[in-house]
Amino acid sequence: MTAEERKHRLEACLQKVEFASLEELARHVKTSVSTVRRDLTALEAAGTLRRTHGGARILAPKTDEFAFAARDTHQLSEKEAIGIACAKLIGGNQSVILDAGTTVYHVARHLEEKAPQIVTNSLPVANLFASANKVEVILAGGVIYPRLGVLVGPMTVEAFSKMRADVAIMSAGGITLEGITNSHALLIDIQRAMLKAAQKIIFCLDHTKFGRQSVSPLCGLDMIDVVVTDSKAPHDLVNGLRERGVEVVVAPAPHANGEKISTTDGHG
Repeated sequence: MTAEERKHRLEACLQKVEFASLEELARHVKTSVSTVRRDLTALEAAGTLRRTHGGARILAPKTDEFAFAARDTHQLSEKEAIGIACAKLIGGNQSVILDAGTTVYHVARHLEEKAPQIVTNSLPVANLFASANKVEVILAGGVIYPRLGVLVGPMTVEAFSKMRADVAIMSAGGITLEGITNSHALLIDIQRAMLKAAQKIIFCLDHTKFGRQSVSPLCGLDMIDVVVTDSKAPHDLVNGLRERGVEVVVAPAPHANGEKISTTDGHG
């Protein structure tokens, strides 16, 4: 592979995922980190990308697929129903890890009365509680990635590696009977550190994530305690998860006037 071919592949990869570490990019083009670093320096000089601590991000993404504001408009009523149902699972004064997913943000909106200690790398979650007296928020360090509304990078992974929490509430790109996957490679290492840091793991996934496999494997079903979803989730997959020991909480559909009915648990 020539240097120009390598740069083209690096740029194409970053257009797809927006952000990646040096190690991920080196694996993608099957070369050394030092060679990738030189290629990225040349691409940065050409105005294609921006070097960051430990990686690079594309400057002009061709899609809004990963942008927080765009993602939060998808399945909005389902996300809000899931947020209410999941918040009911959290006890008072618990320590709770919240990832940067838009569905998890809707959980956060209903946690203030629980007075939890929240640990997050989500800027929208941190802003939500900026003036909340009842909630203590610990914001992980890292590089700010504005479009995703998230802190990323090695510092973020290290921060969660040193944390311990009662519960982690997380999101993902897809769930099948083989496990959980995510579509954004830069979040995988952070989420794996979250999984190790918490005693109980809850995934909040709307029905569009069921039966879907994203690019990067995150974890198997054996690491999940609870999945909270909406009433449109496919029954066969919901039942399959329960048969494998995962508790599934199905949030009720909102009434036509926007009110929610009481949440049912995952076992009828």
